[in-house]
Amino acid sequence: MSLNRKRKKELRKLQSQANKLWESQQVLVAQAGDVAREAGRQLGNYNREHIVPTVQHSYERYAAPYVQKGVQTGRSVLNDAIVPAAGAVVGTAMSVWDVANEKRNRIARGKSLGDFDFAAFKKQAAKAGAKATKQMTIAAPAKKGMGAGGVIALILGVAAAAGVLYAAWQTLRADDELWVADDPLRAPDA
Repeated sequence: MSLNRKRKKELRKLQSQANKLWESQQVLVAQAGDVAREAGRQLGNYNREHIVPTVQHSYERYAAPYVQKGVQTGRSVLNDAIVPAAGAVVGTAMSVWDVANEKRNRIARGKSLGDFDFAAFKKQAAKAGAKATKQMTIAAPAKKGMGAGGVIALILGVAAAAGVLYAAWQTLRADDELWVADDPLRAPDA
């Protein structure tokens, strides 16, 4: 299909106008990108100069005292109550464990419980329990109900008492595994 000169001229003119429009749109898009970058930079500056200081001032004025008080209270409870109580419980349990192991070794060597002094053991257990209880108690103002510290102290006290009782039971129970025969077992005669 062949076009006449008039149509070819109109098509070239239309193509020239489309190219000019495309170039102007490219320039417009580039300028819009420059404006957007500058707006982002200005927004960042405004944020650094106005928003961040306002938020920081509000935080320091209203929230920081409560956050600091909470952190101090947490440290105080941890350092003054939980760590000493846990240390006392672990120390008591380790002491009882050592006593139990010593008694097992004595039984394994063939020595009986004849020289075991129940009164001294009871006295040592009471002393260790009193020490653990003293470590766990915290001088606090009188409250109407039991707080979180009281519950933790009660749980740790029960755990310490259970550990002492378990160690005493392990020490005093009859253990067939610890019995050593004088003569080795021999095979039956056939």
